[in-house]
Amino acid sequence: MYHYIFFDLDGTLTDSKEGILNCLRYALEKMGEPVPPEETLIQFIGPPLQDSFMRFCGFDEDKALRGIALFRERYAPIGKFENAAAPGMPELCRRLKAQGYVLALASSKPEELCVPICGKFGFTPSMETITGSPPLGDWSKADVIRETMRRLGLTEADKPSILMVGDREFDVLGAKECGIDCVGVEFFGYAGPGELEKAGAVAVVRTAEELERFIQEHGI
Repeated sequence: MYHYIFFDLDGTLTDSKEGILNCLRYALEKMGEPVPPEETLIQFIGPPLQDSFMRFCGFDEDKALRGIALFRERYAPIGKFENAAAPGMPELCRRLKAQGYVLALASSKPEELCVPICGKFGFTPSMETITGSPPLGDWSKADVIRETMRRLGLTEADKPSILMVGDREFDVLGAKECGIDCVGVEFFGYAGPGELEKAGAVAVVRTAEELERFIQEHGI
């Protein structure tokens, strides 16, 4: 029975497409690099930025880190608020907390950016902790999950009661690496067809209402 619910941020609690794509274009243009088509840029939503720059732009590690710095140059003051809460998710989080679930954010995005985003869109009061990557270098999803568990004082024995909620295979695979379940959400279509099922999600839902029904059927 699930008692602890860990949420991804981009594509799960919020639709961050506009801000992320605008900041990617800004960074690539500043570097004098070609800007990939939107269907490629959308694939940056979810995984650590460094991995995406290396995979989709062919950057080496140093160049990827420069791209991240330029991305954040625009994202920190502007891009993080070119964003919107996923329909029904602030209300769902409030209901789950009121019912006794322990909620936490577990995002690879830098924590210093997660905090104001959660504040602006009404998620902070529902979260026991807001966990993100340190200022330099994006953590893997497994790293973030482990840190979230540490902050909540959870151990191996608690893993069957933890559920990760995310919108990309990285959420599912990171949860699997940590020995916990993950339900996939397809709110905005950022995952490829069948991506979440193939990665091993215990369920895939398309609305906040479907997510709530799954949690109620399998939780406290």
